[in-house]
Amino acid sequence: MKHRQLGRSGLEVSALGLGCMGLSFAYGPGLDRTAGVQLIRQAVEMGVTFFDTAEDYGALNEEMVGEALAPVRSKVVIATKFGFKDGNASAGVDSRPERIRAVVEQSLQRLRTDHIDLLYQHRVDPAVPMEDVAGAVKDLIAQGKVRHFGMSEAGVDSIRRAHAVQPVTAVQSEYSLWWREPEQALLPVLEELGIGFVPFSPLGKGFLTGTINAQTTFAQDDFRNIVPRFTTEARQANQALVDAISAIAQARQATPAQVALAWLLAQRPWIAPIPGTTKLHRLEENLKAAELVLSTEELARIAEVLARIPIQGERYPAALAARVGR
Repeated sequence: MKHRQLGRSGLEVSALGLGCMGLSFAYGPGLDRTAGVQLIRQAVEMGVTFFDTAEDYGALNEEMVGEALAPVRSKVVIATKFGFKDGNASAGVDSRPERIRAVVEQSLQRLRTDHIDLLYQHRVDPAVPMEDVAGAVKDLIAQGKVRHFGMSEAGVDSIRRAHAVQPVTAVQSEYSLWWREPEQALLPVLEELGIGFVPFSPLGKGFLTGTINAQTTFAQDDFRNIVPRFTTEARQANQALVDAISAIAQARQATPAQVALAWLLAQRPWIAPIPGTTKLHRLEENLKAAELVLSTEELARIAEVLARIPIQGERYPAALAARVGR
C-alpha cells in the first residue's frame, strides 16, 4: 500500500483508509463485534494504516476499532470525532470545550489508547466560537491526548479561523465522481494552507460501485432511504454515470469502484479517501485501486463524462444539509 502525507502536517497515512462507520451504523444491519474486529484486522494485513470512526457512530464502533488495532497501535493512525449532543447527531451539535474534553476521555477508553492521532470536529457548532473549539483541541494536543486537529464538512471561513489558532491537519468532506463541490472553494484553500483532504463516501454511498440500481431496496434503518439522491427516479437518472465509468473500467480490467477511487487519488497528492465496507471481497477490491494509475487520456475521458452527465438529486435531506459548510 502506498502512503501519503496529509498536507504539510507530517501525518502519513495509507493512500486509502478504512471508513468504519458502516460496520455498525447508518447502512442497515452492520457486523457484530467479532466480525467487525476481524475485518479491521484484515485491512491492517492488506496495508491500511488509517482508520476513521466517531463518537456519533456509537460506542460499539469505537470499541471495534480499539480492540482490532490494540496489537498494532503504534503502526496505525486512528481518527475519531466530537461535535454532537450526547454523541447523537439527531440531537443537534455541541462543541463546547467541556464537551470536547469529555468526549476525548470517553474515546480514549473505547479506543484502548492514550492518544487520538486525528481528532475531528464532526460538524461546526454556530453557538461556539471556532477559536474556542480550536483552543480546546490545542490544549488537548499540549496534554498529549491528541496529536492532530481535523474538521468535517466545515466551510472555508471556519477552517481559516480554526487554523489560525491550531493548525488543521485534515478536512473531511464528501467528494467523489458524483459530488464535486469541494473543487470550487475548498480544495484551493486546503492547498493554500497545507491541509490534507479526506474524502468520505468516495464511492457515492455505494452507488458508484455499480451494485445499486433503481430496483435496489435498502434495509429499513439504512440512511440512504432518506437521501434525495437515492430516490428511485434519481438512481435511474444517475445510472448513466455508472455505465460510463464501467466502460472505462472494463477497458482497464478494473471495476467501477476502483476507477472512482483512482480518480480521487489522481486529483491531489494529499488526498486520502476512506471507503467503507462490511465485506472482505469489497475491501480487497477497493484497496487494489491504490495500484491503478489513470492515464491523462483516461482522466480526460472521465472529465468529458462528468461534463456531459448531470447528477440528479441532493446529497442530503434539507435538515442535514443545513449543517454543512458552516
